[in-house]
Amino acid sequence: MTHVAHPYVQRIGIIRDWRSRWFTNDPKKFREYLRTDAAVRKLLEKKLKGMSVDTIDIERDEKALRIIVKTARPGLVIGRSGEGATALKKDIDMLLRTLKLSEKPEIKLDIEEVRNPETSARIVGQMAAEALEKRMQFRRVLKQTIEKTMANRDVQGVRIIMSGRLGGADMARREELKKGRIPLQTLRADIDFARVEANLPYGVIGIKVWIYRGDVFADRKAHDRGQEAKQPVARRRAPRA
Repeated sequence: MTHVAHPYVQRIGIIRDWRSRWFTNDPKKFREYLRTDAAVRKLLEKKLKGMSVDTIDIERDEKALRIIVKTARPGLVIGRSGEGATALKKDIDMLLRTLKLSEKPEIKLDIEEVRNPETSARIVGQMAAEALEKRMQFRRVLKQTIEKTMANRDVQGVRIIMSGRLGGADMARREELKKGRIPLQTLRADIDFARVEANLPYGVIGIKVWIYRGDVFADRKAHDRGQEAKQPVARRRAPRA
């Protein structure tokens, strides 16, 4: 039987990097770092809900803990004169105190803007979830989300699946809409994937989003040279005597 692999995990080391970037040889510190990363992500996802957050990256060294939040609405996260960012740093500081760490690191919070939110699977899924929570029809949400995403030049394919009690039906079902290409087996294909939930009075609707943003080549010149080598060379026949 085949196993379905996560599109992001499958491409780590090829065209993707880890979301948590640190290294330690100490097993105790490894457990501590892992527990801290999970707690920080859970806190930020709760605090930044509805602010179009794409990813949360964490980097460490011996003294500092750097958190990089990528969002389509940086103004909402930072707040007036930086009040929002300051409040977030205080919340993270309080969380680290409750975890009782062996060494308390210095917290650095960076907010980065996502220029094209339509190319982010998580932000697109959040947009669809917000529309469903506003009581819009799921078929209309599917169609509008697909069209809005495909309007971006960088997007070459979109696939969205909604599952649950769609439209308030008694039985749960699954609806899918796809446009363009989604080459999941091509490891150089830049495919973004996300799972999002929409909380409705009659239950939770699960949303899965795949977005294909073209292929990524580490060395474009080497690729071009390889393509030229594959082209057939025209041969000249010797003139007849």
